Amino acid sequence: MSNLVTGKTGDWEIVIGIEVHAQIISQSKLFSGSSTSFGSEHNTQVSFVDAGMPGMLPVINSICVEQAVKTGLGLNAKINKFSIFDRKNYFYPDLPQGYQISQFEQPIVGEGKVVIDLEKGVEKEVRIERLHLEQDAGKSMHDQHPSYSYVDLNRSGVALMEIVSMPDMSSAEEAQAYIKKLRNIMKYLQTCDGNMEEGSLRADINVSVRKPGDELGTRCEIKNVNSIKFIGQAIEYEAKRQVDLIEKGGVIKQQTRLFDPKKGQTRSMRSKEEAHDYRYFPDPDLLPLTFTDEFIEGIRKTLPELPDIRRKRLVEDFDLSLYDAGILVSDKETADFFEIASKDSNSKLVCNWIIGELFSTLNKNNKTIQESPVTPENLGKLINLIDDGTITGRIAKDVFEIMIESGDNPVSIVDSNDMRQVSDEGELESIIEKIIQSNPDQVKSLEEKPNLMGWFVGQVMKETQGKANPKSVNELLNKKLLK
Repeated sequence: MSNLVTGKTGDWEIVIGIEVHAQIISQSKLFSGSSTSFGSEHNTQVSFVDAGMPGMLPVINSICVEQAVKTGLGLNAKINKFSIFDRKNYFYPDLPQGYQISQFEQPIVGEGKVVIDLEKGVEKEVRIERLHLEQDAGKSMHDQHPSYSYVDLNRSGVALMEIVSMPDMSSAEEAQAYIKKLRNIMKYLQTCDGNMEEGSLRADINVSVRKPGDELGTRCEIKNVNSIKFIGQAIEYEAKRQVDLIEKGGVIKQQTRLFDPKKGQTRSMRSKEEAHDYRYFPDPDLLPLTFTDEFIEGIRKTLPELPDIRRKRLVEDFDLSLYDAGILVSDKETADFFEIASKDSNSKLVCNWIIGELFSTLNKNNKTIQESPVTPENLGKLINLIDDGTITGRIAKDVFEIMIESGDNPVSIVDSNDMRQVSDEGELESIIEKIIQSNPDQVKSLEEKPNLMGWFVGQVMKETQGKANPKSVNELLNKKLLK
């Protein structure tokens, strides 16, 4: 993908900043004890606090605070030892209080950075401006009744981390890589599950265009984009729309827009409010958050091995290429699968089979690696059968297919289906002799056409149903035919 949009007047730069709303993994909401489990019956996870009932006071959930600090540390960000909650005043039908408890001037986490991985091994640093805590709103539903809208408050009060980037991205590819990396870091940290389909991770994309070297243009914000694919499509459409409008003499108005995946287009939602329009002020019902150095360091000690460090270790410990290690660590479950499968097996072969056969099969069946019918232990056993010469690479693919269907141990599959490699020289010599006797013309032509040797190998493999040891077959054929 190009970092430039070409219009009638030449090239234009795209400037992108992203605000990510990440739902915190916690059993209860930010300011109440209501459950956060997904998919429950409408309005069954709503306390008086979540419903905005008069006189109900919020009480901070300490787990959500720890999760936000943990995420900040994972983003190499500054943890602010003093932060406050503010009321952000705006009205929506699914926001019962008429305001949202958020953070404005003094957030829990300050500046940080994320290193994104682009094509051909290129890396780019994207700066994080801030991370703050806030409560989610409920959900309006307009398709339940022909005349009425309904409101489900199960999501009201769920803890969110809003992670705000600097405008450091300049293409759809970079924005997609940023979301993937951010989501992966939080999955490693276990602070957000990153499930975009369920709304656990949503992105607001700020897009503007400018001539190279000019001041920043007026931005438009595309709200609540919930898939990596849609993020790319929305940015490319919006950038082209802005360039076309400016080149026709129009003016970009700062506004909030929505992306329509069916049409592949953005459309205007409302004019964009400035921060002061929200009339922020400190929430009088909540005390400031104050942290000690010991508290922050205690959380730092719980941090897991993060993707960039893990990739480096896989390269060093398992002798993988940077590219292969990068693919494995881009999903925590895949990296875990690899390490278990490689425990007593050839790690390079394991990596090749995961990236090749396993990924292909899982994609075809629309499954995640967590849903794989082949366990990492069984994949390791299959690799050992190839490595020690028990089965050929071709037979291994047949075994793998049976493993996908049955989930069985590859050793028992090989034994019960008589799939062990034929390496007995006497048996192979007998088969080769029979093929030579039956094909005198090919033997005669071999001197002029050395490529025919491959045909003889194929005949032996056919005769043994792919079970012949390829090395032994080649040695015996050379001995018999190239005297």
